[in-house]
Amino acid sequence: MFSVIACIRDNHDWRLVIAAAIVCLVGSLTTMLLLFRAQECDAGQRKLWIATSAFACGVGVWATHFIAMLAYDGGMPISYDLGLTFLSVFLSIFGAWVAILIASEGRSYSFAFGGVLMALGIMAMHMTGMQAIEAQAIIVYDAFMSVVAFCSCAALATIAFLAFFKLKGMKRFAASSGAFVLAICLLHFISMSSIALVPDATREVPAMTLQPQVLAAIVMAVATGLILMAFGAVFLESHLTDLRGLANVSQEGLVILREGKIIDTNERFLALSGWKLSELTGNIPSSMLALIHAERESEHEEMLLIAKDEREIPVEVVMRRIVYRGRHCDVLVVRDLTERKRAEEMIEHLAHHDVLTDLPNRSLFDTRIRQALQVAECKRTQVAVFCIDLDRFKAVNDIFGHAEGDRILRKVATILKRCVDKDDTIARLGGDEFAIVQPSKQQPDAAHRLARRIIDEFAAEMDTARDPTAVGASIGIAIYPADGDSAEELCNNADTALYRIKHAGRGAACFFDAEMDESVRARRQIEHELRHAITRNQLHVSYQPILDARSGEINGYEALMRWNRPGHGMSEPDIFIPIAEESGSIVQLGEWILREACMEAARWPQPLSIAVNVSPVQFLLPNLCQRVAEILKEADLAPERLELEITEVALIRDRNRVMNTLQRLRDLGVRIVMDDFGTGFSSLSNLRSFPFDKIKVDRSFTGILEHDAGARSIVRAIIGLGHSLGMPVVTEGVETEMQRQIVVEEGCTRLQGLLLGKPDIEPSIKLAARENFLSANTEAEVTQAKHDRAAAE
Repeated sequence: MFSVIACIRDNHDWRLVIAAAIVCLVGSLTTMLLLFRAQECDAGQRKLWIATSAFACGVGVWATHFIAMLAYDGGMPISYDLGLTFLSVFLSIFGAWVAILIASEGRSYSFAFGGVLMALGIMAMHMTGMQAIEAQAIIVYDAFMSVVAFCSCAALATIAFLAFFKLKGMKRFAASSGAFVLAICLLHFISMSSIALVPDATREVPAMTLQPQVLAAIVMAVATGLILMAFGAVFLESHLTDLRGLANVSQEGLVILREGKIIDTNERFLALSGWKLSELTGNIPSSMLALIHAERESEHEEMLLIAKDEREIPVEVVMRRIVYRGRHCDVLVVRDLTERKRAEEMIEHLAHHDVLTDLPNRSLFDTRIRQALQVAECKRTQVAVFCIDLDRFKAVNDIFGHAEGDRILRKVATILKRCVDKDDTIARLGGDEFAIVQPSKQQPDAAHRLARRIIDEFAAEMDTARDPTAVGASIGIAIYPADGDSAEELCNNADTALYRIKHAGRGAACFFDAEMDESVRARRQIEHELRHAITRNQLHVSYQPILDARSGEINGYEALMRWNRPGHGMSEPDIFIPIAEESGSIVQLGEWILREACMEAARWPQPLSIAVNVSPVQFLLPNLCQRVAEILKEADLAPERLELEITEVALIRDRNRVMNTLQRLRDLGVRIVMDDFGTGFSSLSNLRSFPFDKIKVDRSFTGILEHDAGARSIVRAIIGLGHSLGMPVVTEGVETEMQRQIVVEEGCTRLQGLLLGKPDIEPSIKLAARENFLSANTEAEVTQAKHDRAAAE
């Protein structure tokens, strides 16, 4: 290291050494800038920029070497061979090109290979430049120092490449350029410190040589010019290309006009129109743009662009004034409106069509039916209105999910489209409700034929016996003018006919009859009002106590739903629950009462049980257990306090599914109660299949206990069966003292009925009623009653 410093101090002109370092730094920065530009380009231009970077690098290295050589004082006159000097330039550029090309591959070993190749190129240039020296002396090299110089250069060149490709921002330029400058300078000055010029008077100096002063001028001029050209190329290409790219990336087409004629466009306009720039240059824009609409006092004009393939493309055109290529020009900004027009058409279509089935919606259906009635009134013709409801759809949708329900609705729409004529209108009114308007045909024959086609198509496509997701169709028909002279009246009457056929058996068609009984309309009205009962706060829960037969203590309550129907007063569950189960609204009602009951029970000071009835329809839901668990968590109610009462009807529909659901509920800790025991099918089999927590004797048996020995025998058998299975038995419907005494004699442990406590919004029993119960329920009275009945028998 000291020899290198001594060489620079003693054998070099420090002013030229500084000049060489400056040239080296400028060349290194130019190399890295050009290489950075190469990385930003696509594959087609990258190789060109790599070659430009290698050229700048090679020239910078060569200029550094020869400026440093000019600074070297060997103690004798020195000149340079012209051919070897130019060969050294070539070797420097070629070595830099190969090295940068390899390093740009980006692999883990590419940087090391690139550094070694760069060192080889610089060393080759250096050695060739040294051989170009013409002097009466022989150059003697130190092999060890030459190897050190090469290794130092290779290591620093590798670091330079690594810093450039790994660092970001200005750090990459500073670190890579600095390392590269050190690599070039160390190789040169270490090599120069290891040589010796041995005088040889016999050696002749050729006449065709470059004198140091001439070479210095050439090197400085060439190096400075080439490096400045490289900087200029970076600047101009960056700005011009980026501005052109900015214009090309624009989503609007740009057309530049000079004196009304096209002189240039961007790529977006060429892609939009299909024309080539050579075909457009010199033409006027009106040859391809036709005005179709101009907004008043607006610079935006809607026009049609005639493409090369004769397509008419809606566009919006705005004109601007700019200076282009030193002259004032007009720029047409052309915006493609195809997507916007398509979106407007789609919005218009969606506003009048169902998204799922692409059928007309209620809005378009109302328009079509009124148009059909106006035409029929003028031409004295008839119009048939069909209301179609899908049988079993709500159950299919609840069991198999909404995705399957959507598939069924699309399939139904396809079936209906096959059945109708082109003049007919099919609409989806909502949910599983469809409607058809059949104008200008002889009625009722045409309606009969269409209804028959629909039913036959459903029978062929939907096999309800084999396919659990298949649905049927029930059809109600009203005809203008016999069944009404307005759209509202015809739709209501067709709807009435539909509900009549649904309750008469489904899967058929029914024409409206003016003498239809009012029960159909009343049932329809109940179903409609029931859908909104929860949101209108018309429902409430009453709690009926369940008492211990011996002590009279309250063991729990049963939650009973009550509906305060506007205009009709309080409606009992027997009236609206069957309709709710048939329409599917029982799912929402059942979840509502379960939540209300759990919330109320959680507020009680004593941990009494709460019993809630669960409809068989709810057991068809795949998420019943999940909803029960969520409600218990929401109410913060212990699961063992909740009793879910089911009837044997729930076990008939899908026994395996229901049994699996019951077991999952038991796993949650919820207790399961068999309600209305003895009224269903195969009751004993059901008790054997699932270990119920409690049995409830149906009120139909309790009501006739006093005068029907058979009913008493059944009650006795149920109570005995419960005792043998270890299940508590609750007798419902206890309304008289005699009924209470009978079931107590038979060993019933729990009672429920109006005698013991009426359903009330507040879950409590009056003290007087409880005291009367306890006074009448003494052991002596029970024993005496048993003896009296035994004697009577």
